[in-house]
Amino acid sequence: MAAATNTDKGADGAALGYEQARDELIEVVRRLEAGGTTLEDSLALWERGEELAKVCRLRLEGARARLDAALAADADGEEGPNEE
Repeated sequence: MAAATNTDKGADGAALGYEQARDELIEVVRRLEAGGTTLEDSLALWERGEELAKVCRLRLEGARARLDAALAADADGEEGPNEE
């Protein structure tokens, strides 16, 4: 049953913001480090952690791309709304 819940959570993983995914990932890691879970639950937690790490990585890559685009536009001499 834990695997089904994990899959359900994975479906909305892309809808998570960076901070939500990071906070849930921290909780997953805490639970894994604490131990005391069955092998099946540990594997489900590991898989969820992988999904959350991917969400975080994609969000950070998107932010980096936007930042790079803004810096490139600035370097090309494009003026911002408050610049003259």
